[in-house]
Amino acid sequence: MNLQERILLLAKLGNYLKNNDRDWLQARLLAEQKNAWFTQEFIQHAAEALSHHFLQQDKMLAWADYYKIDDPIQPRVVGMVMAGNIPLVGFHDFLCAFITGHKQVIKLSSKDDILLKHLVHTMAAWDKRVNDRVHFSEMLKNCDAYIATGSNNSSRYFEQYFGKYPNIIRSNRTSVALLTGNETAEDLEKLSDDIHLYFGLGCRNVTHLYVPENYDFIPLLKSFDKYSYFTDHFKYKNNYDYQLSLLLLNKKYYMTNGSTLLTENDSLFSPISQVFYRFYNNREAVQESLQGNTNVQCIVGHHQVPFGYSQNPGLFQYADGVDTMAFLLGL
Repeated sequence: MNLQERILLLAKLGNYLKNNDRDWLQARLLAEQKNAWFTQEFIQHAAEALSHHFLQQDKMLAWADYYKIDDPIQPRVVGMVMAGNIPLVGFHDFLCAFITGHKQVIKLSSKDDILLKHLVHTMAAWDKRVNDRVHFSEMLKNCDAYIATGSNNSSRYFEQYFGKYPNIIRSNRTSVALLTGNETAEDLEKLSDDIHLYFGLGCRNVTHLYVPENYDFIPLLKSFDKYSYFTDHFKYKNNYDYQLSLLLLNKKYYMTNGSTLLTENDSLFSPISQVFYRFYNNREAVQESLQGNTNVQCIVGHHQVPFGYSQNPGLFQYADGVDTMAFLLGL
């Protein structure tokens, strides 16, 4: 299977994700039954983002051309440990390995072990040569390189197991927004998407806000109303009630629209249903400090990642800023 054939097959998959194929709808339902955080709305959002931002023939051709990918290459076996915090979160790693022509052995998270497997099996039904390039396994052994994504704790084990091989190992990250106080209602609505999509479980979800002194929080809280229906979701509601109880017991100041809590806190990582904020008086100093912070996946704001785009990365936007394509092509 040459590069052109791989790109055409992936473009066909992009079209598949746009349609309500019976088998795809069934896979989505099974994924939600297994993991209640994977609602149909958010699986659909993930699929549309992949189809639009990744699986367009012209975009993939330009991507491959940038790296001067050419056939044939010496295929290596790449072991993949994928996260499962949001639907199809490991797809970009799969795509990089598939485009470059390597073989891959994938260990899926138990939280997200249906969707990608279904898509790969669908591709294999169109072209059986896919079966020679992509395998799923609970054990990753005898691979030439590894790409592993997990928590801060699991990343230490990944270092121990995979450290002697070429590797990319990722740990916990989150995203922040740097606000000026001059944001429009449309900006704030898009920021609400950056915060709430996938219930805030992704590393590209904004969990911390930097706001100027005397910031008016009322328009921001109103923008959260778009996701007030989250309280109808039992897992989210349990988290909201628990976090609210802690704030009340500890007599902490908070603001809420009834579904999302805002609290002043220096931590970048906030719990589900809660967003932290802190005040600043020097925007440039905050921006400079964030640029080198290894806990930060992306910064949303003016002259940063545009509002509403944190959960819609393009092909060239790599997790943790590590160029996965360059890594794979250098094996």
